[in-house]
This record gives sequence, structure tokens and C-alpha cells, in this order.
Amino acid sequence: MDLKEITQQVVECAKTVGEFIRIERKTFSYNKVEIKGLNDLVSYVDKTSEKLLVEKLTLIFPQAGFIVEENTKSGTKDYNWIVDPLDGTTNFIHGIPCYAISIALEYKGEVIVGVVYEVAQNECFWAYEGGGAFLNDEKISVSQRKTLSESLIATGFPIYNFSQLDNYMNTLAYLMKNTHGIRRIGAAAADLCYLACGRVDAFFEYNLNAWDVAAGAIIVKEAGGTVCDFSRSDNWLLGKEIIATNLCLQEVFETLIEENFKQD
Repeated sequence: MDLKEITQQVVECAKTVGEFIRIERKTFSYNKVEIKGLNDLVSYVDKTSEKLLVEKLTLIFPQAGFIVEENTKSGTKDYNWIVDPLDGTTNFIHGIPCYAISIALEYKGEVIVGVVYEVAQNECFWAYEGGGAFLNDEKISVSQRKTLSESLIATGFPIYNFSQLDNYMNTLAYLMKNTHGIRRIGAAAADLCYLACGRVDAFFEYNLNAWDVAAGAIIVKEAGGTVCDFSRSDNWLLGKEIIATNLCLQEVFETLIEENFKQD
């Protein structure tokens, strides 16, 4: 299997579907929004994008199954495409320019290809196992900032699962007092890619799905960063929680999150 060739085909796939999203945003109306659950929004743009992506990815690697957000395709295999057709739907609906297509290829639990196309900024982040990480055609790496006091942190606010809200707020309070600041961008795939290229230095969030993190996580890893869950183990893909950092901050940041979110 030529992972580099597959990745380049996925990049072109993401850009093509991204153009559809970009065009639709120009005339998008809020009355086209559907409600999946509390603060959980979707539109025809998400659903159509996913159908287009599934069609194109099937042609690229037909042996793979699919894990997709909008359930336009089902059935898993040894290889699986993990797809979020529009990460940051709420941003898209409200006209805030950070929303992305996230595509990963997974083999028996290990992500081997990741592509995140941030549509509004026309930035395509991509990586494949052993090949490094890139933003468009430029190689990227995580930052070298060594202390929390000089770091910028990314996170995602809870929107309907508030089971760990107190732990989360305690963590935010500490980070507000001891870092350059906190950014809530509104798309986990973008958060991870911004970490991969050094714009932020650490990221954490809970209540995430595989399609939110799969592509971004391999991009972080290939850019020299670290990824784990809140227990500092490797269940970040399906465990619904993730910590990602540059290498310098790994110990202090992972310890902070583990201690604040540990189960009594």
C-alpha cells in the first residue's frame, strides 16, 4: 500500500468537497438547520458533503469500511475511513470562519492517514504514518515552548454532556492564571492541526467521537507531538477524551489533566 499516494488522493477529495461547502456557505440560511440533540446541529451541507466524500473515498480505497458522523454509510472492516464531513458545524451555521473536513484511514485501531481541510482558510493539513506532517506543501512541527507560562492552550467547551463540568472549570481556572491564554476555536480537528503547526501548544477536550480526532491526531504525532486520553493511556480514538501536546509540555500538561479529571 502506497500511503503517500493515498494521502494525496484524499487531499484532492477533501479540497473538491470543500469547494462545495464554500459555495453553499455564501447562500446558507439558518432555516435549513436541523436539531440532532441539545446544541447538536446539522444541515443538508453536512449530509451532502458526507455522501460526496463516501463516494470518492470508496473509489480511492474500496477495501475500507466507514465510520462516519451522519450515518450515510455503515459497515466496518479491517481498514476504515473515519470521516467528519463538516467539523465545526455550529461555526459554519453562524458564519464563523473555522470549519473543516476531517478524513482518516484506520487499520485495526491504528490511524495511518489523516487529512484535515480547513475550508474557510483554504488550509489543508495532512500526514501519513512515517511520512511527517504538512500544511499544504510545507512540512510542519509542533512548537518548542517548554513551560505552561509561555503557552497558548486550545480546548472545546462542553455543549451537552456536563458530567465533568466542575473538573473542566477548575482546569480552565488554573490555565487562565498560568498560561498565555485559552482558545475555543470550535472544531477539534482544527485545534489539533493548529497544535501540529505550532499555533497552540496543548489541547484537551472530552465527549469527542472518533471522527473528531482521528485525522488531527496522526497529524499531531507526525509533527512531533503527543496524544493520549485523560488517564494518560492510549484510548483517545474511541474513549471520547483526548490530550495533545508538544513534546516539551507532555509531562506537566498530561499530569494536570489527569489530576483534575481523575475519578474518585
